Amino acid sequence: MSIREVLSIGHPALREVAQDVPLAEVGSAQVQALIDDLVATMRHANGAGLAATQVGEPVRIAVMEVGDNPRYPYKPRIPLTVAINPVIEPLDDEQVVINEGCLSVPLRGEVRRHVNVRVRYLDRDGAEHDEVIRGLTAATWQHECDHLDGVLFIDKVDDPATLSTWDTYEAFHRDAFVERITAFVARVGS
Repeated sequence: MSIREVLSIGHPALREVAQDVPLAEVGSAQVQALIDDLVATMRHANGAGLAATQVGEPVRIAVMEVGDNPRYPYKPRIPLTVAINPVIEPLDDEQVVINEGCLSVPLRGEVRRHVNVRVRYLDRDGAEHDEVIRGLTAATWQHECDHLDGVLFIDKVDDPATLSTWDTYEAFHRDAFVERITAFVARVGS
């Protein structure tokens, strides 16, 4: 298990569309080592998720986990989740505006995300999952699946005036966003 370099915006690998992992390769030493590296790298960077494309691997694998995360104290807990070949679909038109950040982009900005989604994926053991995910957890899934399609959150920012560095977010926008999103989390429960 090793900490990988997280690629930054502008690196061509972040714009690649990842390829499915063949079912026969899910249990391979190579895929399992990549999963371990993704988890270690995400935890080292205090991320809520990390896609394989962010470390230069063009395969459809993402990991997510939220515990006591200093970057995202308002996010509900997400147990360690490994998603191989995830497919995501919105369940309705309800959306929420989230001030998102990303380990590959040194900015934050407001993005509309679906509140209710269905996800289908394989876990690291190759078991199939079909789940309904809500709230900020659904937004995390959408963010990571976007990475696997070569899409960065800044591509989905409706108003570029909402973009800020982490420092200016902390100084001018954090308190209002946390207040608004905490009420949202209380309403939807995740």
